[in-house]
Amino acid sequence: MQEELQLVQEVYNIVINFMVNYSFQLVGSVIILVVGFIVAGWVGRVLTRVQEQRNVDTTLAQFIASSVRALVIGLFVIIALSKLGISINPLIAAIGGLAVGASFALQGPVSNYGAGLMIILTRLYKVGDTITIQQCYGEVAEITLSTTTLITEDSEKIIIPNKQITGEIHRNSNANRVLEGCIGIAYSASPEHAIQIVRAAISTVKGLPADLLPQVGIAEFADSSINLDFRVWLPTNKFIEKQHEVNLAVFNALTAENISIPFPQREVRILQAS
Repeated sequence: MQEELQLVQEVYNIVINFMVNYSFQLVGSVIILVVGFIVAGWVGRVLTRVQEQRNVDTTLAQFIASSVRALVIGLFVIIALSKLGISINPLIAAIGGLAVGASFALQGPVSNYGAGLMIILTRLYKVGDTITIQQCYGEVAEITLSTTTLITEDSEKIIIPNKQITGEIHRNSNANRVLEGCIGIAYSASPEHAIQIVRAAISTVKGLPADLLPQVGIAEFADSSINLDFRVWLPTNKFIEKQHEVNLAVFNALTAENISIPFPQREVRILQAS
């Protein structure tokens, strides 16, 4: 019983000595950390407002604000540790060693983060753009350091690792995507008249971007028809729907004007030796 009381007394003395010697440093460090979080949040909000006023891309603005907040918090943590009398040199050395080891173990994720940083800083594309990459297309819904998320017309979510984007050729058509269509008319028809009909038919389809006019012209002279090519910009979120409407409008307009649309055919002759 005497030994237990003596042990309790020793623990009590250690706690009292610690509180006497380090209580002010501990309280000061806590206050520094609290102030650091407050200052970091304030700086982040100010940066966000300034970037919004300058029309900076949302993803880039969030990245800059988050990086500055983390930097401010890190500086206050270093000050708090020094207040406690803790040397940060061994901590920095340990973090460096862990970073080297983690870089080998996390080559895939790290490469994604590096690619994401390049995408954000160079602004290859932004949220709301329509991109085509690796035979996938859709509207950019979110850009993070590791992945890019696309939303298709069918509300499918496509998540692409950023390292698969930076090393590939990608197409950015902003909020729209081009439809490349082709229809053949008979050689007896007037190409100029048919082109006017096709252009007028496309203009009847609602929901197309007004600032991007369709292109209609002769694509080639085929075996049994003159092929008219038309290129129309359609909104990505309704691409298939508008594609069907455009094709139907073109077909109905040509048939209503009695312009023949021949089916592909070839004349084959069999010659017999006499």
